[in-house]
Amino acid sequence: MALAPLVMSCGDPSGVGPEIAVKAWHATGASCPFIWLGDPRHLPEGTEFELVSLPRQITGDRFPVLQVDFAADASPGQPDPANAQGVIDAIRRGVALVQSGAASGLVTCPINKAALKTGAGFAFPGHTEFLADLAGGADVVMMLACDALRVVPVTIHIPLTDVPATLTQDLLERCIRVTHAALMRDFGLHAPRLAVAGLNPHAGESGTMGAEEMTVITPVLDRLRKEGMALSGPLSADTMFHAGARATYDAAIAMYHDQALIPIKTIDFAGGVNVTLGLPFIRTSPEHGTAYDIAGQNKADPTSLIAALRMARRMAERRAA
Repeated sequence: MALAPLVMSCGDPSGVGPEIAVKAWHATGASCPFIWLGDPRHLPEGTEFELVSLPRQITGDRFPVLQVDFAADASPGQPDPANAQGVIDAIRRGVALVQSGAASGLVTCPINKAALKTGAGFAFPGHTEFLADLAGGADVVMMLACDALRVVPVTIHIPLTDVPATLTQDLLERCIRVTHAALMRDFGLHAPRLAVAGLNPHAGESGTMGAEEMTVITPVLDRLRKEGMALSGPLSADTMFHAGARATYDAAIAMYHDQALIPIKTIDFAGGVNVTLGLPFIRTSPEHGTAYDIAGQNKADPTSLIAALRMARRMAERRAA
C-alpha cells in the first residue's frame, strides 16, 4: 500500500507560510506529496489550486488544498487576530488526519503566538506544547536538525536566569530518553550516540565555575550509561560543534535554548528543521518564523520548509517499514 501523503498546516496567513508552501510544492513534486490545510483566499495571487476532500485524492497537477475556513482575508505582514481560530483549526485538522492514518505526517508553517492568544485565547507557549496536548499529553522534546547536526535543548523558552532551577535530573533524563528512542524509531539509528553539554563554561571545571555538572548532569549520565546508552559528557559546549566533534555523535543535548540554536543556525541557517520528538505522529516545521517583513513580496526562501517536508517523508517511510 502506498504511503499516505503529508499534510501541511498553513500557519499565519499574513506571514510567508502560503508563499513558501507553494514554492515547496513546485520544488518537491511527486517525490514528497502533501496537501495544504488553509483558506485558498490566502494563497499567492495566481496560484492554480484544486480543492480536495481527502489526502489520497491528490492529482499532482495543481496545488492541493483541503479547505479550512478563515474569518477574513490576509494582509501580508499584518497579522489579524480574526484569523487566529482558523490557524488553530488548521493545526487541529492536520493532527486529526495524521492520527486517523489519512496522512503520514504533519508539517506546520510558522505561527504568531501573540496573535493566536489575542484572537483566540491560545494558551500554549508554541506549536510543540499544543501538539503534545492534542496527542493526549505526550512527553515531547524539540529537536533542531540539518544534515550536519541534530541538537535538542533541555530547557527552551524561558529566561536564562531560570535555567539552573528548571534543569533537574528528572527533566534531563526524560529529554535524553525521548531523544534516544526517537533516533532509533524515526532516524534508523540502532545505537544512538548522544553528546551532552554542560551548563556552565568549560562544563563547570570541576565545580570552580558551577556545580550543576556534578549535581545534576553527571548522575543522570551515569545511570543511563549503566542501561547501555552511549553518552558522552558533560562536555564543554564551546568545543562540541566543530566538524571533528560532530563526527563523534548522532545528536547533541544542550542545556538551554541558545546553546542549541546558535550552532545549528550558524551551520545551516536556511536548511534547519524543527522536529517534535515523542509524539505518536510525525511533525516537522521550518526553523524560522512568519517573516512579516518580507511577506507578500516573493522573497521568502522555502529551503527550510522543503527540508522539513523531506525529513517528514523519510520519517514516515521508516515508521511504515
